[in-house]
Amino acid sequence: AGRAMPVRIIGMIGVAPSRDDAAVHVITGGISAAYLTQFAQAHDAAGFDLVLVGYTAQSAEGFAIAGHAAAHTERLGFLVAHRPGFVAPTLMARKIATFDHLWQGRLAVHIIAGVSDTEQMMDGDPLPKPERYRRAAEYLDVMRRTWAATEPFDFDGDFYTVRGAISDVRPWTRPHPLLFFGGSSAEALDMGAAYCDVYAMFGEPRAAVADRVADMQRRAAMHGRSLQFNLSFRPILGATEGEAWDRARAILTKVEAAVRDEKPTLYTDESGRRLLAAAAAAEIHDERLWMPIAAAYHGQGNTTCLVGTAEQVADSLLAYYRLGVTGFLLRGFDPLADAVEFGRELIPRLRAGATAIDAASQGAGRMLPGM
Repeated sequence: AGRAMPVRIIGMIGVAPSRDDAAVHVITGGISAAYLTQFAQAHDAAGFDLVLVGYTAQSAEGFAIAGHAAAHTERLGFLVAHRPGFVAPTLMARKIATFDHLWQGRLAVHIIAGVSDTEQMMDGDPLPKPERYRRAAEYLDVMRRTWAATEPFDFDGDFYTVRGAISDVRPWTRPHPLLFFGGSSAEALDMGAAYCDVYAMFGEPRAAVADRVADMQRRAAMHGRSLQFNLSFRPILGATEGEAWDRARAILTKVEAAVRDEKPTLYTDESGRRLLAAAAAAEIHDERLWMPIAAAYHGQGNTTCLVGTAEQVADSLLAYYRLGVTGFLLRGFDPLADAVEFGRELIPRLRAGATAIDAASQGAGRMLPGM
């Protein structure tokens, strides 16, 4: 009846200071080593388990960023975004295992097939998205075999052909570091159910999340597997609920102005369409899931918000925890200051609440045989 692991709390680090306190994206821009160090240390001190190191076709290379941050932190782990197709899967298996050994388990990998065909071509990849997911499935198959193999193996696929592959370095984390994946297309779901460990979703209304958890567990069961689940939110906190809503509306005003002035490239994938549909259905779902910033950014990225006091937002997150979501990616619009703020009250409340839920669940399980 109990869970096998405590709640996992993930942040996201950027490589350069944000321009204001309404930043939507944090990975782009040049590198400030001092800021990266400060940002990572703030997450370490605030009690985050992992931080996402994002990927774009113009941003800094993620494993180098994670290595620098790891050298300046004590226990923080790094969820490095990786796009299959640019590095041989056998080499990437050794690269991941090497990092995992050097930093003794402080690594997870987020598999993404690419945001859009246009952005993929910035890195010289002409494959359309469905084919990228087929390639990613082969890539993950070869990586996992490389980690597990005790004898040289061959592989014949549509995208990769390997002869006599073997690795001297095996993961420090057994059987291997956690593999996250996202996406809502059929190709994404099939790939992740077969080869990954954690399904990462953008924040949606609770009923929709419950349906997705059930659907993905059914898909994973077809491969004799089960999955963990992670949700991404942008908490907007205030000392009072009214203060939090005032802050949320001020952030929205700045985000809408940035969209008008900067005219960013706005694409819509299947996950984005889900967010836009939820935003069209209601401005607020489930008491405090707030959708206007997701609508302003056309469903892009992690843009759904939970608005309220630390206690109220923690209660909302715990409602998802009861649905089987055991991980949360939490980042603010004032990235560094918000990471520090989350560590004061939100993260401790979330951990304490999850522990209480687990204890109650385990107690109920122990009572069942005697009933």
